[in-house]
Amino acid sequence: MPDQTIDPSAVPAYLVIDNESVPDGRLLATVKYPDEDLTPEEAVARAQEEAREASKRGSDFLPVTFQIPVATCVLRVGADFSLQSLSCLDAPQFRPRKIVEAFWSGVAHYCKEYRERIRLVTFNGRGFDVPLLEMAAFRYGVGCKEHFLSSRRRYDGWHLDLMDWMTNFNAYRLVGGLNLLSKLLGKPGKMNVQGDMVYQMFREGRLQEINDYCMFDTLDTYFVLLRTRVLSGELTLEKEHEAVNRARVWLEERVRETPALGQYLENWGSWEPWP
Repeated sequence: MPDQTIDPSAVPAYLVIDNESVPDGRLLATVKYPDEDLTPEEAVARAQEEAREASKRGSDFLPVTFQIPVATCVLRVGADFSLQSLSCLDAPQFRPRKIVEAFWSGVAHYCKEYRERIRLVTFNGRGFDVPLLEMAAFRYGVGCKEHFLSSRRRYDGWHLDLMDWMTNFNAYRLVGGLNLLSKLLGKPGKMNVQGDMVYQMFREGRLQEINDYCMFDTLDTYFVLLRTRVLSGELTLEKEHEAVNRARVWLEERVRETPALGQYLENWGSWEPWP
């Protein structure tokens, strides 16, 4: 009788995702300024100015309800925490509707195939990434009953938001966010692109660079996932180190097909906790 043992590295257990978005100027003009005959660009500029004036920190970031995705990167991780695949959806065109359709189609497939054995992983996904994609599903009429049946249970659904987890469900504000946690682990974190640069990059047609930036955040989220699993007792520190080393080799093997990974690896540091 053939061996029925399943290699744990072959079983997907986590889908780590990150998104980048831009304001929808047409929607802003229609909803916020219906009587002012503004172009989409003018509507975005007006809304950003109002956001800066209202923000204590001078942020011009607009609510997720007025955003559309221009980058969605998905990192598939095995039950043994090894990397399996990394993709930015609808490359190289990066069309919002195609991104959204591909994402929810993939979610439906993995939820049906692996059910309780797979989890969606984000950093601040409850506050941004998942609402962004759910609003886009609403916009385009894309169904995914598997997600919506389970995602309305905050504490035991299939979605693991690492920021929620680290802050005891927002009991405090994690100042520094993903960038801080990544750099504590010796990983690149933010490099030459920041989130507030994405809209201008989009206007300049730099979609590939936006998706590269999104891919880097997805990788950082993966390494934060590993450390949180050490805290939860699912991994020993030694096993985490092994997974990190395997991940580096896996990424190095893919630099030729995904050149941007070279920048990530060049900024890779070592974990040296202090004091």
